[in-house]
Amino acid sequence: MTEMQVTPSFRLAYVPGVTPGKWARVWSERLPDVPLALVAVEAADGEPTLRAGDADAGLLRMPVDRTGLSAIPLYTETTVVVFPKDHWLAAAEEVTVADLADDVVFHPLDDTLEWEQLPGRPAIERPATTADAIELVAAGVGVLLVPQSLARLHHRRDLTYRTMADAPQSRIALSWPEEETTDLVEEFIGIVRGRTVNSSRGRGQTAATPAEASATKSAPGRAGGAKGGAGGAKGGAGKGGAAKGGAPKGSGKPTAGGRATAGGRARGGSGSSSGGAAAARRGRPKRRG
Repeated sequence: MTEMQVTPSFRLAYVPGVTPGKWARVWSERLPDVPLALVAVEAADGEPTLRAGDADAGLLRMPVDRTGLSAIPLYTETTVVVFPKDHWLAAAEEVTVADLADDVVFHPLDDTLEWEQLPGRPAIERPATTADAIELVAAGVGVLLVPQSLARLHHRRDLTYRTMADAPQSRIALSWPEEETTDLVEEFIGIVRGRTVNSSRGRGQTAATPAEASATKSAPGRAGGAKGGAGGAKGGAGKGGAAKGGAPKGSGKPTAGGRATAGGRARGGSGSSSGGAAAARRGRPKRRG
């Protein structure tokens, strides 16, 4: 009985603000027979999702606990400050931490920025999530510092943001269980790192078979042999055409003193072809040696 083959798949977890769409498109082009399932998780749930085996890899925010997990930093995000459009900060092109000294700065429980010292004035209570903090900012209670991708994710028409010049930044990493570095994981690593199909070390690269490798190695030799044979043919034709008094090239008629070949070259003693022809013209029989 033939066993049924299980169709492989790849599960990719990602945290808020990360947009895996471009990598998912490349995946579908390179591995159309392997479905890619996108698993949205909260920032705090990224590592537990991987450790529980609920995803094969994940796009997480650093730091990542490397105990049992591998991680490759991919890029760093710009930090911005979010505030109402009528806030005085709207007149600035770029904001510093010192500019926020008199503002209430929210620090939600799911904050992804690592602060040595929180800027501005602390809120009475920490919002549970970034989404809750955005609501408070819209109410004019304070401001919020987040990675730019989260500011775009929670965009509102009554809010805007500016780049922070001296705030901590958030880094995005590709992480996966260390003992589960499969061919599909390697394939996705190649995609996020921008490797081409030919340079990818994953499943998408097909190794040459022994027969193909042998054919590739022997091809230059065969080509060289063909060239050499052609050169030899040319050389043979030239020598045959240079024989004095011999039969026309390719006539196959024997000359005195030897046998003619198809190329017109006589085989026999040295100089016998030209000497025998001259003797025949004078009507003298050639001496047989």
